This record gives sequence, structure tokens and C-alpha cells, in this order.
Amino acid sequence: MLKTLLAAALVAGAVGGAALPAQAQGIMIGPDGVRVVNPNESEGRQRDRDMPRGEISEREAVRIARGEGLREVDDVSRTRSAYRVEGIDRRGDDIRVDVDRRDGSVIAVR
Repeated sequence: MLKTLLAAALVAGAVGGAALPAQAQGIMIGPDGVRVVNPNESEGRQRDRDMPRGEISEREAVRIARGEGLREVDDVSRTRSAYRVEGIDRRGDDIRVDVDRRDGSVIAVR
């Protein structure tokens, strides 16, 4: 009886041990070609790829433009890389502030 249990445990351990290396890696076929990857790393990379890029909101762009002298906001337009906030300054003159969408830096004040 003991020999049978020991033999069964040994067979189960061998089968389980042989399956571990097969589960430890995966193959990814993509623009870089075929490569072997760790499944945990590919999930993290995919999660990073799905997350939206860090960029400021329209409201934050208006707040930054107010810091540059804008008093009344007439229009906020979104270009490829910037927000263009148009309005009137404290003297009543037209003003346009271009704010970078990614980091919030002021590109131009006209």
C-alpha cells in the first residue's frame, strides 16, 4: 500500500514538474516578429498600452491660460498637440494662449 502511494506521488510530481516549464513562458507574434515572453510581463505591457496617455484636460488648459492673463474665455479648441484658448484679457484686448496637451506648458501667448 505504501509503495503504491509513493509511486503515485512520484508520478504526479513528475507530470506536474514537466508542465511547469511549459506554463512559464509564452510566444508573442507581433510587429517585432516572434519572441518568447513571460506572460506576466506581456500583461503589464498591454495594460500600459491600453491606458490613455497622460494629458491635461480642457479645464486645466483654461486654468493655465488664466494664469497667463486671460480674463474671459471665448473659445477653447483642441489641436493635435495643444489646446488653443481664446478670449479677452483684463484690458479688453483679444488674447490667445496655446497650451501643450501633454505637460501643460505654455507654448505661445498672442
